[in-house]
Amino acid sequence: MSRIHLFELEDQSWFPVFLRNYGTDFLQFLSNKTKMYKPVIPIIEKGIKHSKENRIIDLGSGGGGGLLWLNSELKKNHPDLKIHLTDYYPNIPAFEYTQQQSDNFEYSTKSVDAREVPKELKGFRTMFLSLHHFKPIDAHQILQNAVDSRSSIGVFEAQERSIPSLLAMFFSPITVLFTTPFIRPFKIGRILFTYLIPIVPLFVWWDGLVSSLRTYSVKEMQGLVEHVENKDSFDWEINRIKSGPGIILYLLGTAKG
Repeated sequence: MSRIHLFELEDQSWFPVFLRNYGTDFLQFLSNKTKMYKPVIPIIEKGIKHSKENRIIDLGSGGGGGLLWLNSELKKNHPDLKIHLTDYYPNIPAFEYTQQQSDNFEYSTKSVDAREVPKELKGFRTMFLSLHHFKPIDAHQILQNAVDSRSSIGVFEAQERSIPSLLAMFFSPITVLFTTPFIRPFKIGRILFTYLIPIVPLFVWWDGLVSSLRTYSVKEMQGLVEHVENKDSFDWEINRIKSGPGIILYLLGTAKG
């Protein structure tokens, strides 16, 4: 199945901020409760080790992804770890909530473009469920910027272009309906736009299906790396790994020397 870059509502500047935040809050909740990223902890630790900063710069954080649970695991071997959350459309209430759960979280209140990360944000760059938002020219620029900045980078996608993945996304509105009362911080608007005016389940349904169709395969990520200038100054690991009933596609680029 070829990659299809349809539009996601979350990416549209006109899409209401509060609805976008409800969607990213749902993804954060699901990632943490299912411990989705447990299989990639050794890969993340490898990236932290090579960055020599003991700091994660998370790009396209949305609502914080699965980083709350991951943080509790990573701190076992990295007690002084700092995690800095960023996004092109920062979800400030979610960032504040995440920071309240663990004081080693930091965040940027201003928009941060993953294609041109500010030089002062130094550390191991991560992207959870976000590379698929970018067209190939922009995805290439993200990797190029990491190489140019000598910043190791890890990309993790918890879906792929496959029938099982598309089926899981197709039934995602049911998951939204069951989980919404437990998502924090609690917001009455989330209840309203989930049950009375069901925009959030439909928004998650559409963006979930499109995310699967947009996701880069292992071969396509390898193709992105091939076009990166000075790519040989990094070691690259690109593969897929099983995570419960699903899979995670990942790319790890670590600076040599």
